[in-house]
Amino acid sequence: MKILVMLIIFALVFYFYYKTKYFRTRRPIEKQWLSAKSSMALGLFVALFGLNTFFVHPSTISTVIGFILVLVGGGSTWAGFRAYKHYQPLVMQEAKQQ
Repeated sequence: MKILVMLIIFALVFYFYYKTKYFRTRRPIEKQWLSAKSSMALGLFVALFGLNTFFVHPSTISTVIGFILVLVGGGSTWAGFRAYKHYQPLVMQEAKQQ
């Protein structure tokens, strides 16, 4: 279970890292790209947190809440991944132009 807690912490750290980079950049497409990366990190955090509830408190209520968190986190990670793939070539074009 310690590895799961470490992954949760890493996901949260990456979320804050990408949000900080988001506020520091001035390029509009790069902002969207960094927002997608932070969305993936936050979704992974929520999904891992939901997965952790299965092991910490094995009850019916925590299983239902954990399942919901895993679904929401997985959906956020998937949407962030799709946005990341969409903006990646545009970010490269934007970087070449400047």
